[in-house]
Order: sequence, then C-alpha cells, then structure tokens
Amino acid sequence: MKTNIITKLKKALAGALCAAICLSAAACGASDSSQSAVASDTTSSLAVTDETSETTQSSEDTQSDGDTITITDHAGNTVTLPKKIERIVVADIYPLPSVLSVFFDSADKLVGIAQPSMTAAQNSLLSELYPEILSAKTGFIDGTTINIEEVIKLEPDVVFYSAETEGIKEELDKANIPGVAVSAAKWQYNAIETLDNWIALLSEIFPENDKAEITKQYSSEIYDMVQQRVKDLPESEKERVFFLFQYSESSITTSGKLFFGQWWADAIGAVNVGEEMETAYSTAVDLEQVYAWDPSMIFITNFNSAQPDDLYNNTVGAFDWSGISAVKNKQVYKMPLGMYRSYTAGIDTPITLMWLAKTAYPELFEDIDITQETKDYYKELFGIDLTDDQAEKIFAPVSQASAF
Repeated sequence: MKTNIITKLKKALAGALCAAICLSAAACGASDSSQSAVASDTTSSLAVTDETSETTQSSEDTQSDGDTITITDHAGNTVTLPKKIERIVVADIYPLPSVLSVFFDSADKLVGIAQPSMTAAQNSLLSELYPEILSAKTGFIDGTTINIEEVIKLEPDVVFYSAETEGIKEELDKANIPGVAVSAAKWQYNAIETLDNWIALLSEIFPENDKAEITKQYSSEIYDMVQQRVKDLPESEKERVFFLFQYSESSITTSGKLFFGQWWADAIGAVNVGEEMETAYSTAVDLEQVYAWDPSMIFITNFNSAQPDDLYNNTVGAFDWSGISAVKNKQVYKMPLGMYRSYTAGIDTPITLMWLAKTAYPELFEDIDITQETKDYYKELFGIDLTDDQAEKIFAPVSQASAF
C-alpha cells in the first residue's frame, strides 16, 4: 500500500477542487442565492461519514467584522476573537498544544500550556520539531483550576480550555479574556471525529491555515481502509484487547464503554474486554477482573510510565500478570507517542489507527509501511518533513512521557 492512501487523497482533492470551481461558476449566474451547511448530530461513535459527522460548523456560525471574528465553540458559546492572534494559552485540553504546533508548523504563538502537555512535549517528537514550546509557561493552571492573575500576566489573545470543565469560562469572562471551549467528549470519544472537529474549529479561527477538508478526507480514507479489511473477521478471531490507561503500585485503570479505548477497539475490529463497564472516562479494576477477562492483547497508554517488560517481569507493585494470555504470548504493546499521547484524539490519530490495526492483525495489514505512511501524512497534510528516525521514534515512546 505504502503511498497509496496519499495518492488517492491527492486525486480526491483535485476532483473536489475542480467540482468547486464549476459550482462557483454556475453560482455566479444566479441571483439571491444562499448557502448553508447543517452539521448533523453524531449518532454513532464509529461512522466517519457526511451523514453522521459534525465535522464542520455552519459558515453562518463564523462572522467577520473588521479586526474581529465571531465563532461558536464546542460548548455552544458565541465567542468574539481578534483576527490577529499572536499569544495563545491552552488550559486543560492537554493534546491541543501539539495540534496547534503542527497546525501552524510552529509553537511560537504558545505562551502557556498545562504541565501534562509540557511533559509530553519534553519527551516526544514535539519539542524536537518545535523547541520553542519548551518556553511556554505552565504555572497558571493546576489540574482544572486556573490562576487568573497568572493568566493575565501571559497577555493571551485567546485561551483554549476543555468544554467539559466548569468554571474556567467564568474566570476568563470576568477578566475579559476570550476563551474557546474545545471538547474531547462531544463525539462519543470517536478519535477521528474529535480530531476533525478540532481542526475545523482552528480553521475557522485561523482561515489562512485552513486544513479542515484535507484532514477530514485523509482520516476518512484511513478509517474506511481499516474497516474494509477487518469487516469480515469472525468473532472467534477478533483480538480481545485491554487498554492499560493508568498503572501504579496500587491501581489499574482501563476503558469501559464510554472512553477512547472502546472506540479504538471497535475501529480495528477488536473486542474491548472492558466494554461491559458503563462508567465514563477511565475505570479502576483489580487484577482478578483482568484475569477473568483474559485479554489476548494489551495496549499500554502513555498516561502511565509502564512498558511491556513491566508486565512481563511483574516489576510494578505486587501485581502478577504472568497468567494472562497477552502476557504469556508476549502481546503487550506501548501505544505510540508522536506529538502527544496517542490514546486520546490528537494530530497522530490516523497514524495510530493504522498502527493499532497492523499490530492487532499483521496479516491483514502486511503491506502497510507505517514509517512511510507517517512521513507521507506529515508531509502532505502539514508540510512537515520527518526523517525515518523521527517517524520511527513515534513508535518507541519513553516512560518519562507519563502524564502524572
């Protein structure tokens, strides 16, 4: 396959451009014409189609007036921003600094980010490509609590924050600082739809960097390709996967039905062994439960410092993983770390999807050169040239990138 996905994407975009030119010419002959785009409600956590994706907001939601632009954020707030934004603070939406850096191909605008975002940057390719991100301040936020005085000192033109957090908007409003809510949960933890909507929102705010359409098309290409290859897997051959989200000497957490792990498993044609749990976000479980599930494959996130050898050799706490099939068969893997921790939505989501699918079903994806696909993705979508070493580094993350 190798560069086949990128080649198809180029052809699709060329066709779309030609169609757009024709439509524009036809529209010139019509009077009083109007255009509207209605984003449909997301009813499925899997489909990445025009019918179910709320990937782009209506053009009527974005208005420009002189030196300002008015947008609707992911919490439904109407926000007026300066057109010229030079100083950005990102509060508790941790993957966003990496998305912004790649979106701009620069981290110069980032003057403040949260410590979990900084830890990922310090131990990933992000700071290698954009060392200026290491100069961003982190002391303005503790968890989801911001110190508004410290935020004011950073003189931001805009503050991005999690749409799922209460309180930050009120603090920003009191200080007359524009705040934009960005959601990680609005699309039922569908990592592709989430990324597409992040890029679409950024493209509204920074139209000169618009990457919404090409990102959406590429994501759709990857998702559809994976679905086509795994759709006929019989239940008996589906990998039973366990996502080790957090791990310490005293606790184990994983993904139930309402978190990213469920979407990743469904997207690659696997079974999330924790699906029976209805709790949102990460869920604590004991090792006895993991034994009962007996996963055939374990994916360790970068939100903890554990590596596969820690499970093979039982080096953390008093936990003994030796009787679990994934451990006995050496099917434990650390998830990639490109620009951010890949378990969540982020700039590396399409590449992570390919990597997970190839790792779970190598015979179905043996033609995928993940290093080349990664290089092509960054080059064609964002104009970033990665070396082979840089691309391969994404798939060999260090333990120090742990979030907490």
